[in-house]
Amino acid sequence: MTDRKKQTAPSPLETHLGFWLRFVSNHVSIRFRQLLEEKDVTVTEWVALRTLWSQDETTHAELIQTLGMTKGAASKVVSRLEEKGLAGRQLADGRAREQSLSLTAAGKALVPQLAALADANDAYFFGHLPAAEYQALMQTMQALVQHHQFKDIPTA
Repeated sequence: MTDRKKQTAPSPLETHLGFWLRFVSNHVSIRFRQLLEEKDVTVTEWVALRTLWSQDETTHAELIQTLGMTKGAASKVVSRLEEKGLAGRQLADGRAREQSLSLTAAGKALVPQLAALADANDAYFFGHLPAAEYQALMQTMQALVQHHQFKDIPTA
């Protein structure tokens, strides 16, 4: 008898919940990325814009923490948003070395449009679910995030 015959056969991919989560997640993410690209925005830029939308001003450090990126990587995202006229940097009040970030008028106008794309993407993939199933799925995902103490927001 060969070693292969002695080994237990590996379980099929389709028996793993992680396989199905990744399968769905990839399709949801790819479609959303394509919708954002039509507006000349990346997923990371969307997360940054949505974060800046939540407050009148955000420090560079707060944005770095939200994006889960290095200072340099987050700075590149902010630079791209500045180049697109969607965000701006200024020195924070009373702190010579701290930058404050905020949306421009164009950025403030764009965020609701991008949020509508996110809503439409969710509706495309999950709109067929009965409300109770949708809510149960949402609660299950949130419980997993809480249980594993995931902190980094997905930006890719």
